[in-house]
Amino acid sequence: MRLSDVPPEMAEGWRNTPLPAFESTPWTPAPDLKTLRLAIVTTAGLHRRTDQNFLGGASDYRIIPGDVDINELVQSHVSVNFDRTAFQQDTNAVFPLDHLRKLQAQGEIGSLGNWHYSFMGATDPSRMVEAGAQVAGLLKEDGVQAVILVPV
Repeated sequence: MRLSDVPPEMAEGWRNTPLPAFESTPWTPAPDLKTLRLAIVTTAGLHRRTDQNFLGGASDYRIIPGDVDINELVQSHVSVNFDRTAFQQDTNAVFPLDHLRKLQAQGEIGSLGNWHYSFMGATDPSRMVEAGAQVAGLLKEDGVQAVILVPV
């Protein structure tokens, strides 16, 4: 999608959204994939059927267990411009857990986190700083070394 494809007010809002400045680049060499512990973080507004739906402008997150049946996931992403077609056809398009499970079974990656995380993407990122820090801490506690970030 291009800015020219959205209503002018929305495009102007996006143009005026401040972006963070980073003083340094905290890159570190990645561990060998065969020993890597990996988790998924998505902004697809996914959660289990029994979890609370996301509301418009939500800045919180949902925890998705690593052993979840992918068919138990629903999407309550709130945005008039959001196309759910890919999710409806294949949940792995926005939450590739089945694919990662196969890679783990084949020995291509070491392990998957006990927990994965979902945010509602149509939210001002500045409102998600606290929740992002909480998720980072939870990932660290789970021994996760890298995430597959699936922005939707």
